[in-house]
Amino acid sequence: MTLRTDGRGVSLPSLDSTFSDDEVTMVLTRCGLLVDRAETLARLYAHHRDWTVVEEKWIEERFDERSTRGSSKGIYRALSSRFKTAGSELPSIVQLPSVLDRCETVRDKAQVLYFYLLEDDPLVKYTVHRYVDRLQESGVDGLGFEQETIERLLSEFHYEDGSEFDYAESTTRRWGEGLRSVLRDIGVLDTQQTLQGQIPNLGSTPLLVASGYSWEIHGDDWLSQPTGWLYLFQSDQYWDALAERVSDDPNWEASGIHGELRLQPVDDTYGWAEPWEGEV
Repeated sequence: MTLRTDGRGVSLPSLDSTFSDDEVTMVLTRCGLLVDRAETLARLYAHHRDWTVVEEKWIEERFDERSTRGSSKGIYRALSSRFKTAGSELPSIVQLPSVLDRCETVRDKAQVLYFYLLEDDPLVKYTVHRYVDRLQESGVDGLGFEQETIERLLSEFHYEDGSEFDYAESTTRRWGEGLRSVLRDIGVLDTQQTLQGQIPNLGSTPLLVASGYSWEIHGDDWLSQPTGWLYLFQSDQYWDALAERVSDDPNWEASGIHGELRLQPVDDTYGWAEPWEGEV
């Protein structure tokens, strides 16, 4: 059986002129993925199931080790917003600690948490869409993350009313640094000095999340437009191997129609992740 597409011509929709001024923030200048702290916050919520209690615990017990209440609140708001925004296309927050427990490396955890950032931050999602298009058009050479390139893409962003993106140069510079930090965490950039991106290796758990995300968005046709794989910068030459890995997982089943491969979850998309119960 073969995939339903060879990947050529598959692109993500433009998100230009999609978001209002109120929806777009520069929160990425405050913090990137912060894997350890995000994982702690997820465990706090899974334990208490109440964001008011979680906020009190976070600030009073200084789980993020910030020196002031103000900075601690800022990190809490940024990270909790990502979790509160998440819908059924991603594992629920009470399942997330179990998902993270299955991850073999910190990079695996970062690749999972990255999806929650994408769902919460329109500017990050817009920029990732632009870079995925560059990847599809030019291959890995399109993954140049120089500050000038990032700023050019941001300058081409418009709000839904047609007005232009307009932030101070110092702010856009910090935002670019934040984006590169995220890309290092998920394996697209190698080091602090690296500006040329690469195709990251996907661990088994982030692959399941990326596939589940695509399934939740596109249903049966997800293999013709595997959005989750594209968000993790997997160009079409890797799709056959990824599909084979997913088909080998007991939580997914493969079928064929007219010789074309279809993959779908055996049960609930994220049924393999139990609601987490434990102490923080």
